[in-house]
Amino acid sequence: MYPEYMRPSLEKVTQSRNKRFELEKSGKPVFPPMSAEERENVLRKFHPDYKPDARRKIRIGPNKGEELTTEVANMLESHARIKPGIFDLTKPDYETDILIIGGGGAGCAAAIIAMQKGAKSIISTKLRLGDANSMMSQGGMQAAVTEQDSPTLHYLDAIGGGHFDNKPELVHALTEDGPEVVKWLEDLGVVWDKLEDGSLQVLHGGGTSRKRMHSCRDYTGAIIMRTLMDEVRNHPDKITILEFMPVVELIMDQKAQCAGGVLYNLETEEYFTVKARATIIATGGYGRLHIRGFDTTNHYGATGDGLVIAYRAGAKLLFMDSVQYHPTGSVFPEQIAGFLITEKIRGAGGQPLNKHGELFVFPREPRDVESSAFIRECLDRKNGIATPSGRLGVWLDSPLIEMLQGEGYINKQFPAMHRQFIRYGIDITKEPMLVYPSLHYQNGGIEINEKCETNVPGLYVAGEASGGVHGRNRLMGNSVLDYNVFGRRAGKYATEYVKSAKLGVLSLDHITDYEAELKKAKIQTGLITPVLLPSYTPEDVRKRQLTAHYEGTLR
Repeated sequence: MYPEYMRPSLEKVTQSRNKRFELEKSGKPVFPPMSAEERENVLRKFHPDYKPDARRKIRIGPNKGEELTTEVANMLESHARIKPGIFDLTKPDYETDILIIGGGGAGCAAAIIAMQKGAKSIISTKLRLGDANSMMSQGGMQAAVTEQDSPTLHYLDAIGGGHFDNKPELVHALTEDGPEVVKWLEDLGVVWDKLEDGSLQVLHGGGTSRKRMHSCRDYTGAIIMRTLMDEVRNHPDKITILEFMPVVELIMDQKAQCAGGVLYNLETEEYFTVKARATIIATGGYGRLHIRGFDTTNHYGATGDGLVIAYRAGAKLLFMDSVQYHPTGSVFPEQIAGFLITEKIRGAGGQPLNKHGELFVFPREPRDVESSAFIRECLDRKNGIATPSGRLGVWLDSPLIEMLQGEGYINKQFPAMHRQFIRYGIDITKEPMLVYPSLHYQNGGIEINEKCETNVPGLYVAGEASGGVHGRNRLMGNSVLDYNVFGRRAGKYATEYVKSAKLGVLSLDHITDYEAELKKAKIQTGLITPVLLPSYTPEDVRKRQLTAHYEGTLR
């Protein structure tokens, strides 16, 4: 339940609802979209990416001299977990056609296509198969399938949403493959939301010119991920799954080709080596680095591991100066701080309101613009609502949806959301949600082409770990499409590659060379990466642990 001191603000939301409802029904804009100039202004003044200390130049590696998000630069300028000399690479523990690093949507899609084209693969995943951001996505997947829409319009929306920084050939692949992916997933068993006449239900998302959001209630990610996992597990003869065994470094050969990886068993604390003629990185994002101190919507293992191991092997990164904050992360109840409130809520008519019950921004601006407007309203205009722990937020008026769409719409379309809040005594059909931007997506990543190839031969990337698809801002629903489109493409083109790939002598010399670069640049750091799992140990406790460790070592 909301604290008593929030009641006057809640009353103002209720009082303004009928007027806002009448305006919505009349078709008059309650709050118009921003102009291009207004969008640019709010971004530069309030988006976290533009803070003075948000970026810094990286001093080593393929992107040396470029400005990256500070936390990412720190992670890349770090020491490896392994000592290369301890491994006998002449006797790998596993051999396969394709090593797939990551067991989320992109990794599973890649394995399925590779299997269908005759290649064997190993999926090496940090946690369990499906423990990924792919499982957690709620709102839906964009794809242009209606008569009023087209892949061309989808392309224009995605390019505009990414501030025209996207790699055009990647956006072309994303949008042209979209309709086929909808059918492919349905053929595998995904049950899309449909209208009474049997046609696909589609909704708007932020920054879209047409309704093209396909969904499975608000369980979209879970339904798709369950379907892909089932198909993967149905083919144990072609797809081997290694759970709780993340890849901590790539293996190369003397011809600078990627040739597999070094795995670490989280349960037994043993290392294993995999020799593979092609490798696909599908490790997802880095939300658990908590960029700029923000809460995150991301799953527990999202620590940017793929970026680190690819960068040490010489792969170039793209747009790693850009971070996506989802406008509507929960800030109350504080037990679920950061929890994603799907954009589909605003697509259905939910409105963001300040403490006076006023709509202060067009509800469906692109995510970076919407987030910046929320931050401005709370920090600059002082119109946010404070939680008991000191977080700030704005109201997301979900009861308006029931008025616009009909009673029962929320329970039908957003059952997971309704259940999540009712646990804490908040009925979102009657009361709004309290929200604030939450760290959500890794806009950039490892640079790829339309075949998912990197500049390192034999190394492919798909899903959130890749860079270039979304430019510097992603539109809602394009991530689910992304991991399916490029997961499928990675599986296809990696399979074609392995048919003629010939590996030389395996090596981990690139790790030794990277350590030498750190030393030459006089970089002093105690950070060891990949991080693998985030640490939430308080700073004072961490210092006591370190002191005790070193005193014990000295004794």
